[in-house]
Amino acid sequence: MRTLLRLAVLTLVLTVTGTVAAQSTVTIGAIYPLTGSLAANGVNLKRAVQLAVDIVNNAYPELSGIPLAATEGLTNLGGAKLKAVFADSQGQPSVGESEARRLITQEHVAALMGAYQSSVTKTASRPAELQGVPFLNASSSSPSLTERGYEWFFRTGPTDDTFVADIFKFLDTITSQPTKRVAVVYENTDFGTHTADLVKQLSGSSGRDLVASISYTAGASSLSAQVQRLQAAKPDVAVFASYVSDALLFVKTMREVGYAPPLLVANDAGFSTAQFEKEDGTVAAGVISRSAWAADLGTSKPVASKVAALFEKTYGVPLDGGSSRVLQGALVLADAINRAGSTDPAAIKKALIATDLGRDQVFMPWGGVNFDRNQQNSLTRGVIVQLQNGTYHTVWPSNLASVSLQLPFRWH
Repeated sequence: MRTLLRLAVLTLVLTVTGTVAAQSTVTIGAIYPLTGSLAANGVNLKRAVQLAVDIVNNAYPELSGIPLAATEGLTNLGGAKLKAVFADSQGQPSVGESEARRLITQEHVAALMGAYQSSVTKTASRPAELQGVPFLNASSSSPSLTERGYEWFFRTGPTDDTFVADIFKFLDTITSQPTKRVAVVYENTDFGTHTADLVKQLSGSSGRDLVASISYTAGASSLSAQVQRLQAAKPDVAVFASYVSDALLFVKTMREVGYAPPLLVANDAGFSTAQFEKEDGTVAAGVISRSAWAADLGTSKPVASKVAALFEKTYGVPLDGGSSRVLQGALVLADAINRAGSTDPAAIKKALIATDLGRDQVFMPWGGVNFDRNQQNSLTRGVIVQLQNGTYHTVWPSNLASVSLQLPFRWH
């Protein structure tokens, strides 16, 4: 009886005290939209976390260089296994917040990840801040998230400041056709409105004219009025900030009326998902998007191809911009937990602050991971990709480009 009691106590030690215990489990929580209009995105982000857990828990020597990939388990916690518990935000800020609170108080997670949409991440990170639990965001790009003075919030991926600036740097390289008249079309939550503000600002500073700023409500049943306004404005460049259901509807509506802007540039999100590539990758060939990821990055960084191949082999769908960032973010969080050698939230936070990963320790096209005073990764970068032959290929910067840019944009 005493032996059984000692074993039971041993299995609880890691959760209760943060002390290393052999064959124990470290649980993290992940909040994504698993139902609703963004479910396809959320499911793919869930897969990214699951693959990160698998990479940590099992040996993948072919991914050596990435922390914890070549070994089994969290080595500084006696080989403890990483476990992810998922919550469905339904794409709603209030639900994301309540689910974060549940994961903290009922699942007793060591840290949280989430939550795709910037508006949901904003609310879901509040309970973590109030209760002192690390919250790592990998895919929400609104800069304001890391400008709130939060002590427990970290972001590994680029912000829209970086991404939209990249779009305008890319436009400056185009000489074959005009890029002076710019329009922005955006969903009216944090992600879209900040994108619109940046496009307006950078249009002015780059000597371009903002000829239309067109907002809409995400998940709208019709976007005909927005397409009519865009067509009437006659932009050289149309920048979109849209989630996937809206991106698909914009393509359908523009094709029906026979309108195509000369340059269609997306601020990632819906246009860069595997679902968009599958459903509209051929007819929308020529769409340009800023991105944190492209499958052809493996030509300059072989480990990127290995990770992408593993993801596609496991789930039957390609790694995309959102899932790649979440997979990388989950690996960064696991590395911090391992370096902390503890499940104590303060120790994990301290380890996150001390993160200093180099270029060869991440599979993304970044300089590594190092958090600045706002706990935003300062070593991120973006790329510009274009849909060609049904998939996205890198076209900028030139040292990473795998194909030549094809202009002007037209429906196929």
